[in-house]
Amino acid sequence: MEDLLVRIICRLVVPFVQLYGLYVITHGHLSPGGGFAGGAIVGASMILFALAFNLEAGSRKLSHDISLLMESGGAIGFILAGFVAMLLGQNFLTNKAAGFPLGVPGNLFSSGAIFFFSVAIGFKVGSTMCTLFYNLIEGSDRHRSSE
Repeated sequence: MEDLLVRIICRLVVPFVQLYGLYVITHGHLSPGGGFAGGAIVGASMILFALAFNLEAGSRKLSHDISLLMESGGAIGFILAGFVAMLLGQNFLTNKAAGFPLGVPGNLFSSGAIFFFSVAIGFKVGSTMCTLFYNLIEGSDRHRSSE
């Protein structure tokens, strides 16, 4: 897309959309949202940037290798947080019974391990959206070039 107005608006809006996505991820235990919704918002902002400018500019912001690393890191972080409870003699993904400090209700760190679960899921969902987008675009480009 070569529309100057779309690029200017995108350059202004994308940082705020990403900040909102991070807010939704980190405050999901206090208000509606969480890792999945916030990750989808952050991933959609990266896709918007790639569509407004071009795929090369989008991949410079978030390369395929970094996206794969974030995707794997999110899944591994979620699983490791679940194993912490098992190491403490509780069920997988147990929160309070495993001894995670719950803090003061209403504060950012008032949910024990739930905050870390949301962050891990947010990384996983946002990076998966970007990975799927780039794989679909690259697949359609290969398909067009073979015709």
